[in-house]
Amino acid sequence: MKSLLVINSSARVTRSITRHLTGRFVAGWKSRSPGTEIIDRDIGINPPAPTNEAWITAAFSDAAAENPGGFPVLMQSETLIKELFRASAVVMGVPMYNFGMPAQMKAYVDQIVRVGRTFAFKPGADDPYIPLIPSKPVIVITSTGAGGYEPGGPFAHLNFLEPHLEGVLRFVGLSQIDFVRVGYEEFQDGRLKRAMAAAEATVDSLLDRLANSL
Repeated sequence: MKSLLVINSSARVTRSITRHLTGRFVAGWKSRSPGTEIIDRDIGINPPAPTNEAWITAAFSDAAAENPGGFPVLMQSETLIKELFRASAVVMGVPMYNFGMPAQMKAYVDQIVRVGRTFAFKPGADDPYIPLIPSKPVIVITSTGAGGYEPGGPFAHLNFLEPHLEGVLRFVGLSQIDFVRVGYEEFQDGRLKRAMAAAEATVDSLLDRLANSL
């Protein structure tokens, strides 16, 4: 069965651009693939725990490599990682907060980037890092309070959200990435309306493409 992992990281439950667009994506996915499984992971409402010394000790132990589910402190990490392996595709809503990702998204990243689970490490190799998650489509929906953060825009040098997120996703094997961007979130005028219309059209186009490829 096809499955879609939906990750929402916005702290806003109402008036959220990214939640609106992930919702549109889910509705379009269901209409194109009836009976599909939706895995709902709302880290904006229920953020993952930050990593701590006990987590690090367990994650880097030899025992964890042999039995990754045998450590209670890693149970949340295991759940999140298994969702990524299970999904046929991923859609995530990630607003820009202070030029980067929300704290709850960073906590998620720290939980799912784990040696022996989502990447392997071979010392001495020319490229010692080996992604372990099978490649699959990932749609990243971002929103920014103003405009110009897109590649080539006047404020692109302040956009640390997309390079960070793309780097992490590729590191663990998720290299089929499409970005859907909305600017001018705090400008309740024609610029936001135009940005939203363009983003909705992009979402629909990506859904049509995925429906024919998955």
